This record gives sequence, C-alpha cells and structure tokens, in this order.
Amino acid sequence: MTRFVCIHGHFYQPPRENPWLEAIPCQESAYPFHDWNERIHTECYAPNAQARILDEKGVVTETVNNYSRISFDFGPTLLSWLESKAPDTYQAVLDADQISRKKFSGHGSAMAQCYSHMIMPLANSRDKYTQVYWGIRDFESRFKRLPEGMWLPETAVDLETLDIMADSGILFTILAPHQAGKLLTPEGKTGQESELDIYRPYRIKLQAERSINLFFYNGSLSQSMAFENLLRDGKSFAEKLMQMDVSDGPQLLSVATDGETYGHHHKFGDMALAFALRYIDSHSDARLTNFAEYLEKFPPQEEIKINERTSWSCAHGIARWSIHCGCETGGHPEWRQNWRAPLRHALDWLQGIADTIFTEISMPLIKDPWRARNRYINILMNQCGRDTFLEEESRRGLDKSEKVIVLKLLELQRNSMLMYTSCGWFFNDVSGIETEQVLLYAGRVIQLAEELSGDALEPYFLQLLELAASNVPEKGNGALIYKNVVKKATMDLPA
Repeated sequence: MTRFVCIHGHFYQPPRENPWLEAIPCQESAYPFHDWNERIHTECYAPNAQARILDEKGVVTETVNNYSRISFDFGPTLLSWLESKAPDTYQAVLDADQISRKKFSGHGSAMAQCYSHMIMPLANSRDKYTQVYWGIRDFESRFKRLPEGMWLPETAVDLETLDIMADSGILFTILAPHQAGKLLTPEGKTGQESELDIYRPYRIKLQAERSINLFFYNGSLSQSMAFENLLRDGKSFAEKLMQMDVSDGPQLLSVATDGETYGHHHKFGDMALAFALRYIDSHSDARLTNFAEYLEKFPPQEEIKINERTSWSCAHGIARWSIHCGCETGGHPEWRQNWRAPLRHALDWLQGIADTIFTEISMPLIKDPWRARNRYINILMNQCGRDTFLEEESRRGLDKSEKVIVLKLLELQRNSMLMYTSCGWFFNDVSGIETEQVLLYAGRVIQLAEELSGDALEPYFLQLLELAASNVPEKGNGALIYKNVVKKATMDLPA
C-alpha cells in the first residue's frame, strides 16, 4: 500500500473561566446552554466520542470513537475543562490515543499543543519556551507518553519556535501549504524548479544541527471541509480523500481543520466523518494513518525553508493578531479592527511591568525564577505539592507570607500568558466575549502586580486601552469594556 490518508482535527476553545473564581460564568450567547464549552461539547466533542453510523434505512448500525482513527490535538485548557465537566468524553479522548497506538504501529494519534494558544511568532523567547514546555508536560501527564508532534496555534510559525520544539523532543508539526518556502537541493542550496509536493513530508534544519519534520495539509480540500458542504455526505467525503495523483511512490493526503467542524460548525459532521473513516478502512485504494506512523515508514528525503511569521487563518501572515489587516469573521463589512494594535500595545506594556516585578521580587526568594515558572505546570497539573515545589525552588526556607508572595508571582505569570490567547484578536470587535476574556486576565495581572509592587498600574493601562475604539458606539472603547467586565468579574467573588 502506497496511498495513505490522514485527517487532523484541531480541537480547541479559548479558556472561559473567571480568573478570580476559576469557574465559567453563564454566557448568554451560548443559550440554551450555560456556556460555550458546554454547548460545543454537546454538539461536537461528545458526539465524536460515540459517532453513529447509519444504514440505508437510517438505522444505527454502529457507534465509533472518531478520535481513535484520526490525528488530533486538544487544547490543554479545554482538556482541563473536559476532565472536570465531561469526564466520559475526556476518557474517550485518552482511550482514543491508546486505540490508535494499536492501529498505527505503536504511534498514538494525539498531538500536543502550545499551552495557552498564543501566537508564537509574536511571543517573547521566554514565553515561547514556557508554552512549549507546559504543552509537553500537560500532554505527558494526560496521555502517559511523550508527544511526537505539536500543533502550533493558528499554525503561526517562526524558526525560533520550531527550534525550541525540536530541542524539546518534538519530531513534527503541520503547516498550511502557503507556509512552505523554497525547497533545498542536496547541497543545501535553494531550489529553483522544484515545487512543493503536499503528499510527502519535509525536513527543516535548525540551530545546532537540530531539525524538525513538516507536513503540509491539502489546503483546498481542507477549505471545502470547513466552509463548504463536503461533509454533507460521508461517502462523497471519503471518495474525495482517496483521490490522489498517479505518481509512483508513497503518498499521504492530509487535511486539517478545526475539530469543531465535525458537529458544531456542520451539524452531523461527526456522522459524516465516522462513515468516511469506515468507508476508507473498507476499501483498498488507500489506508488511514497518522503523521507519526507515516513519518517512521517514509521519512522525508528533502529539506525545505518556511515562510516565517505566517499562519493558516490570516492572508497577511500574522497581522490579524496585531493590526487591522482586513481579516475578520464576516457579518459587518463596514467594521474595522483598528482596535487590535492598541490592545496588543497595552498588553505588551503590562507584560513588561509584570516581568520586571516578577524578576525583582522573586530573585531573593527563588533560585531561578524563570525555571520555577516553567516547573509551575507541575502544580497546575497536581503533579507536585506546593510545599514540595517551594522547597525545591526557593533559595532558603520561606515563611508563610513569603510562600504566598511566590505563589502570587507565579499566578501573575500564568495570567500574563493567558491574556495573549489568540482568540482575543481573531473576531470583529474589541467588545466580543473572547476579547473580554483576555481583558479579564489583564485585570487579574494588574491586581496581582499592584499588590506585589505597591504601584498603581491600572490608570495608565486604561489610558492605553482608550485608544482601542469599539465599532459598537455604546461599547465605547477598550478601557470602558475593561472596567465593565472586571467590575462584574470581581463582584462575583464571595463575600
């Protein structure tokens, strides 16, 4: 068999918890559900764990765990919610990786993901490392193995991030075809005539003799799955996936979409996926695989460069997360996203202040503050007790008040990274619930930073946010939105 098919689902939702309560408040826009996680779980995550296959009479003949036969990544913050609120689905996801290891030559289909879904090329070097490190440790804790692949949020890529991933043991990632650069000749020179072949993997050389492998998914087919009606019929979907060129040698047709495509964006998409997977399994034209299995069987023969600072969802590289570039979600063609730049500027200022506070206050208390931040994931994953952690990381024995200070410093850093969650810039207006969420994290950062430093930081932060004008006149600007959402969130605190 030389023809293979791999379907990848990127399952992710932005974190929605009130950062003071660590609980999700009621979200009216998700009605009749309590919140969007609950709604999308009902429409997508749970159905894909027990997807129904019907016969020609509409009778259910089989239920299958779709996750076990595709490639997938789940956001760590989403998995945390599933573990708490939907344990059956959570267990089905973990089980799927075990099942796929048996099906795909010992290679599990689950991939890791950068922890907080920030746009990695826009992050500083320390954040890039922590995001990769936390993503790997979270994955290892849940799936009981080290990840072979890692998903980049929005597939936003740069060489520094790839180098950190490779140095951390990651073997591959997935990119859109337009993110591919020039192919290299065996002598390492840029090729002039060769074109990208999306049916094969490539290798990219990095620093210190490191390298990482890249897969490029089929862009047009993935687009049809996400935004057209390809999932209306499972058989047609499967036949499209099995269509490849007639060239010799092994070929991998891979597609990648948001996992929410299967049931949330497209009703009954989970059933179409289940039927397509069974159809492919029952035919000899092609065989299902995952990226890790294919990489072992058919390692890359060519090297490639990448187009840095690009992504799968912005035609302008990564501008969508920093300026008005014309990319938006539709519905209001007259709206502009000029608010994106001042929002990022305000958060960058706040992060700079938070990092200074973190470094200056922690240095007399912690041996290596940034190493301690990386290892803080062990507490978040309940892999280590607080007292044990503080004993290992502190310069000396800490009294009770100093322990509280250290933990506040680490929470300052956790929220500082969460406030860069990519969804805050993705949609049409600064007043959207996703942008409100990153402002909530900013509010928590300000509260902790002011407590630790004694400085008043909020007034200047509000001045910066005033420049982020909303397209909805009654919403005003980022400063007014921040005041409203933070006031409401902190009022939710118990007396």
